[in-house]
Amino acid sequence: MVGERIVEALLAGRPGLASSAGDHRFDDRLPDFSADAVAGDRAMLVDAASVLCEIDSDALDVAEQVDHALLAALVDGELFELTEIRSHEWNPLTYNPGPLLHALVSRPYAPVDVRLTALAGRLDAVPDALATARATLSDMPRIHAETAVGQFTGVAALIRDEVPALLTQAPALFDRVEPAATTAIAALEEFVAWLRADLAADAGPGRDPRLGRRRWEAQLWHTLDTELGAAEIQRRAWANLDRVTEEIRAAAVELVGGPADDETVRRALDLLAAEHPDDHTIVDLASITLDEATDFVRAHDLVTVPDDPCVIQVMPQFARGVAVAYCDAPGALETADLPTFYCIAPAPADWPAHRMESFYREYNDHMVRNLTVHEAMPGHFLQLAHARRYVGSTRVRALTRSGPFLEGWAVYAEELMAGAGFGGLPVRLQQLKMQLRMTLNALLDQLVHAEELPEAEGMALLTGRGFQEEGEAAGKWRRALLTSAQLSTYFVGYNEVAAIAARRPHDVSVRAWHDKMLAHDCPPPRHLRTLLGG
Repeated sequence: MVGERIVEALLAGRPGLASSAGDHRFDDRLPDFSADAVAGDRAMLVDAASVLCEIDSDALDVAEQVDHALLAALVDGELFELTEIRSHEWNPLTYNPGPLLHALVSRPYAPVDVRLTALAGRLDAVPDALATARATLSDMPRIHAETAVGQFTGVAALIRDEVPALLTQAPALFDRVEPAATTAIAALEEFVAWLRADLAADAGPGRDPRLGRRRWEAQLWHTLDTELGAAEIQRRAWANLDRVTEEIRAAAVELVGGPADDETVRRALDLLAAEHPDDHTIVDLASITLDEATDFVRAHDLVTVPDDPCVIQVMPQFARGVAVAYCDAPGALETADLPTFYCIAPAPADWPAHRMESFYREYNDHMVRNLTVHEAMPGHFLQLAHARRYVGSTRVRALTRSGPFLEGWAVYAEELMAGAGFGGLPVRLQQLKMQLRMTLNALLDQLVHAEELPEAEGMALLTGRGFQEEGEAAGKWRRALLTSAQLSTYFVGYNEVAAIAARRPHDVSVRAWHDKMLAHDCPPPRHLRTLLGG
């Protein structure tokens, strides 16, 4: 089958994609961004795109029509990255081996000796991969290089701290793994020194991390896979900002009284922000809130809760610097019984005390409840547990999970839970604040990359219209520069997923409809509508 041959080529050429999908055949490899490898990959993608264009999709059944469209979109997106964005030429984060090494250390998908043998292969590949990075990277944005210093330092710490503990379980492999680990650490330290020297040699900002309107709109098209264009997204976002502002003002009046204005909102949020965790208590708080949310979902019969394990932990250092939390679930092709990781980053250790306090005022007790809904229950953790149960005629959907569907469902889950009363009025206020945040995400994404929004104006927008603490706004500004188009997935995905949820037939229960929405893995919402018969 043509599609399966293309899937196989993509898995073989992208060990990160294979590992995240749960295919462990390439676990001893790192991505290869050498000139010859990139040229070969580009040729493969061009051939795949040509072959897919020749397929008569009308002759396929509905599910396979969707798979064909998804695979074509994946191939086109990868080609766009290699030919237009070319991150491997300027973004050092592209070369971060941390997630691929961490997956072998933290996930017991196979006996420890099997994983250590694969780990040795990846550790062996680190020096060459970083040599390729030094030979290829040029004109790096300063913010990307600074973030890479922290992440690659974290990768060295991961190897230094966690590999020896794994080796105690398979001491026979010590002579194979320990030299590879030592050499990899040295290469990582050399790479960090190279990054620091580059930063010291150039006091300016380096390459502008903003893509510009043409490339950003093209990136947006590949990321969202939606009928909406950039102008319409921005129009809807401004309108939604006004709508949610009125709602949060009304909720604030209900909590603290007073006029329905921004000052009342700030009084209400300040009251809630005073109840917050710290670096030592936030993981325990998230664990408590996960239990609360799970019990609530079951009691209100909102969606079927699979009996899958979820482990909450501090975000590894190699992954910090972009998002505050993430959900790391086993891939759809995984056959082992593995947990999902819900990871939360502490406040950066080098922040001054006032910004540290600001961070935890933002991520207060009530916001952590809402965050747990988004990342875990009934958000990403539950969503991806359902997704792993999908069985299709191809492996396409295991490789092509849609960002707008993932984030759209999680934001919709926040609204669903708050609307049903989870956490009472305090969580409802935080959920509305998150609605403002996801709307501003889309605006910031576009204004930064396509309209050259100055940092001062961006911070004012986030702290003003979004009521964000200064620490959160500073982190979001960094994230907008470090990424492109991803911040738009929340707003666009929420609007599309909520619209599908609202089309629930009258004779179908809420739980049954949500189960149907989650039963097709994670396709873009426009394809989900097709799969649901609309």
